Amino acid sequence: MSKKQLIMDKALELFSEQGYEATSVQQITERCGISKGAFYLSFKTKDELVVSMIDYYLQQFIMDIDQAVKGPYQHESLLVEFYKNIFELFKKHSISVRVFFNEKVFLSKQELFYKISVYEVEMSQAMLYMLEQLYPNNLQETKYDVMYCMKGFIKTYAELVIFSNIPLDLEHLAKSLAEKTRIIAEHTTTPFITESLVQIMAAPYEQEIAQNTLVQLIEQSIASIEDSIARESLQLLKEQIETTTYNRAILKGLLANIRQHPESSWVAYVLAKYFHV
Repeated sequence: MSKKQLIMDKALELFSEQGYEATSVQQITERCGISKGAFYLSFKTKDELVVSMIDYYLQQFIMDIDQAVKGPYQHESLLVEFYKNIFELFKKHSISVRVFFNEKVFLSKQELFYKISVYEVEMSQAMLYMLEQLYPNNLQETKYDVMYCMKGFIKTYAELVIFSNIPLDLEHLAKSLAEKTRIIAEHTTTPFITESLVQIMAAPYEQEIAQNTLVQLIEQSIASIEDSIARESLQLLKEQIETTTYNRAILKGLLANIRQHPESSWVAYVLAKYFHV
């Protein structure tokens, strides 16, 4: 486990026990067994730590969702597996979600709203991909509306999974929501959410994947990873952003070299989308 990951894990424990405002950097370092200097080498402030924590959990969530919608499931079970995967993730990370939802101080942080909007678009794209696989011929005009209905289902039932102590059958919940989604997908004729509206809402994402942002992500990964092959692969991928000379097979190989490392798994995911591989 990296030092950054250790700090995030122990900070989450403390935030859960006593709240964000009541937790000091000193308490975090004592729980980690490190010095304050070691903390500040990883995070400049406690606020930066929180942003990094939310970044980390959202990255893991989006990568798991992307894997779910592109997984080896039968056509008829894809929706069920999608919903089941999401609610299992909410259950798994319920402690962290409760911490961030309950702390009103986070509501005033504009940077967090921006980051959440970026991941929201990532999730939307994964859901659209799934809907296009399930209904390739009859959702051209309504798929965005169906996607937002699905988001409504997820938000409503996620609150039940995260904040309720009631034992829930997630398999049954997934089947129920899959059935509702199929009905909406097959019978919606008057959509409200259109492609043009979605593109307007996706504007922050377009800024996030600008070349200079990708370069910054790569440089951060290079600085935090020790494996020489992964570092070299990251450097080559960085060069490809300005001038793409490698073919698809080489790019996939370079991405495979960095995907296995936790420190660079997110940049691998973003670069795969950027290079369309």
